[in-house]
Amino acid sequence: MAGDDGTRSAPPRPAPPPPARPLSDTLTRALAPMAEGSGAYFSVGLRDLRSGAVGVYGGGWYDTASIVKVGILAALLLDAQDEGRELSGEEHAHAAAMIEHSDNGAANALWRAIGGADGLDAAHRRLGLTETFGGEAGRWGLTRTTAADQLRLLSAVFEDGSALGERARDYIGSLMGRTADEQSWGVSAAADGDGTGFRLKNGWLPRSTTGLWDINSIGHITAGGRGYLVAVLSDGSAGMDSGVALVEEAARRAVEATTAALNGDGGW
Repeated sequence: MAGDDGTRSAPPRPAPPPPARPLSDTLTRALAPMAEGSGAYFSVGLRDLRSGAVGVYGGGWYDTASIVKVGILAALLLDAQDEGRELSGEEHAHAAAMIEHSDNGAANALWRAIGGADGLDAAHRRLGLTETFGGEAGRWGLTRTTAADQLRLLSAVFEDGSALGERARDYIGSLMGRTADEQSWGVSAAADGDGTGFRLKNGWLPRSTTGLWDINSIGHITAGGRGYLVAVLSDGSAGMDSGVALVEEAARRAVEATTAALNGDGGW
């Protein structure tokens, strides 16, 4: 199309997508009624990978239990990158056992290899985490974290722009995709269809001081045609079964509400 001066004007450009909007209000509407009827505490973080929209419901710090094993592996891989080396056969074996089967002996070995809490904290800072602090006296399961920080860790694993190289990110994701069947609960309950194709790490810890349970789940799922990073942290459940039910219900409500809101807004 020619302009008034005889030059050809550029074709009209499509409108840019709307900016990523916060999802916290959506999560609050979905989860506040559930929280009112619960004797346990929980926090949920969610990131939509298509739009970049992020939301967090609930605040405070939680014990990681075994979800910290993702951070331990990330720290090991950062160390290997810095040294320009591949993981040893023994390290590969420990990593697979730690992520796929939540093996504590393997976690102990890799915890020592990364330098314990100091090494974990240093790796987390490189990956953008600011609210997570390694457990003292070798008690990695008592690392303290927030749902927002677990989203940052998941983003470092599943999105570009991370201090972790592509091979390291693919490696962590592949192990999280091979979680043992008996441990395939948690945020995967919010995934489409039969729940296959998720990337997952769960944590569970009975606290001797209270007799109550910490139950956590983090991962990457697909629902409603969208990819999500989801973190659900909880404490104060009377038993493991009730804690798992709490985490799964929170994940389902959060993902369903977010999918409805985003898909109803032009698909962004």
